[in-house]
Amino acid sequence: MCKMAVMDDDASAVLEGVGQRLRVLRRSRGTTLAELAGETGLTASTLSRLENGKRRPTLEQLLPLARAHGVPLDDLVGYRHTGDPRVHLRPVARDGMTFVPLTRRAGGIQVFKVVYPPASRWGEPALKTHEGYEWFYVMNGSVRFVLGDQDLVLRAGEAAEFDTRLPHWIGSAGEHPAELLTLIGLQGERAHLTVSGD
Repeated sequence: MCKMAVMDDDASAVLEGVGQRLRVLRRSRGTTLAELAGETGLTASTLSRLENGKRRPTLEQLLPLARAHGVPLDDLVGYRHTGDPRVHLRPVARDGMTFVPLTRRAGGIQVFKVVYPPASRWGEPALKTHEGYEWFYVMNGSVRFVLGDQDLVLRAGEAAEFDTRLPHWIGSAGEHPAELLTLIGLQGERAHLTVSGD
């Protein structure tokens, strides 16, 4: 067998599972094909054909899909790292906050380091609700945590967990930034990183 044929076989094997991974990622985010089309600039029919394996994906299609799903391109093509176990951090800025992802797998609980700016940057708390459950641990600084009719201040070393269907708001309580370690489910991740932060 010639070298070119072996390379084609390898490429086919790598791309074979892309459709199923794309479908699992989209469904785990609770996103429709139409919504994903809006995020990526690809048509819903193209996305459907990619997920069903009726169309072979190109790099130009995979890049916006990886961005939309918040996963490395390697995850879409099923490439398994065999060397460096480190998570390469790519901070996301949203509404004055900085989210640093500490996990890289798609689906399930996601872990973030969240940096809230000083309290002087916030106005009155705007309580929000969304599907999911959240846990956070204050690493540095102090945090004002409003949950329903409770108005609490948590300091370094303290933690909280709550149902995000309850109206809530989190922000720095002092004149210095506050740093939190946060675990959130899929719906919570979408609310924080796609719509707006708490």
